[in-house]
Amino acid sequence: MPVVIKTNMESLLVRQNLNSATNALDTAIERMTTGYRINRASDNAAGYSIADSWVTKIGSLDIAAQNASMGKDMLSTTEQNYSLLTGHLQRIRDLTEQASNGTYGSVSLKAMQAEVKARLEEISRIANNAEFNGIKLMSGTVSSSGVSLQIGLDASADSVINLESTMFANSTVSGLFSENSSFMSIVTKDNNDQAVSSINSSDGYTALAAAFVGLKKTAGGNYVIQNESGYQAKDTLAAIDKALKDIDGRVTTLGSTQNRVDSAVSSIEVRSTNLTSSLSTLRDADVAEESSNYIQAQILQQAAATLLSTANQQPSIALSLI
Repeated sequence: MPVVIKTNMESLLVRQNLNSATNALDTAIERMTTGYRINRASDNAAGYSIADSWVTKIGSLDIAAQNASMGKDMLSTTEQNYSLLTGHLQRIRDLTEQASNGTYGSVSLKAMQAEVKARLEEISRIANNAEFNGIKLMSGTVSSSGVSLQIGLDASADSVINLESTMFANSTVSGLFSENSSFMSIVTKDNNDQAVSSINSSDGYTALAAAFVGLKKTAGGNYVIQNESGYQAKDTLAAIDKALKDIDGRVTTLGSTQNRVDSAVSSIEVRSTNLTSSLSTLRDADVAEESSNYIQAQILQQAAATLLSTANQQPSIALSLI
């Protein structure tokens, strides 16, 4: 091999290996500090693209799970408010059955009427004020198409759970009783054939309460005991039972829908967990492996640095020949 001064091949070879060891050391340090095996597209172009799409899906699944959980909270809020209405209706029914006994005078019946009226007012107040994130739950204002929960990643039917509008139907006193025409005829008759301006009004609640306890309005505006030829308090029990049954039907639908939403949340969690596991396998760095690579690259770097000093002295041999 010729002895030359201009070109030091040994030094070039050692420097090449030194750079390679340094790059390997830098890569190991980066992977251990970031925790990722793939930090940029150049590390693994296909893997980088796949990991990026999986990160997007996992984020969307997290939002879907949040959507489903909010839907569940919405249903739970509605159910709790229905429970309050049921309690008031059951008490109204108790008072109506009590008034049907025929052992109470007008003073006692008027006391019952006052409590019934107060409970009717509270039913409408609860129904008008029940809301979730600004959505009125029991005032009958929810769209006929219901409420859609986005619990998937696309616009397909499998990605949506529809909350039927029947669960959010008008639950004010008007909503619970006005559609019962036979009962409303009782209210009109017991109100001395004078229709009230609105069932959801003070006059309306008073007229309804009078019908429930067997009172009728006289021409002078006073309420007296309904006579045997008119509708009795017991005749209104069926209307209360119908309202209670209506609420029971809505709560049953709420319960079955809550079960479906629970299932959706579980399904989303399983899918997100599996996708996260796959992402970890593809992208995450094996710290044990990278620490071994780090030590190996460090040793090679130190050896190359030492040998580079020796290789740089090779051209000086030519001086001994001059």
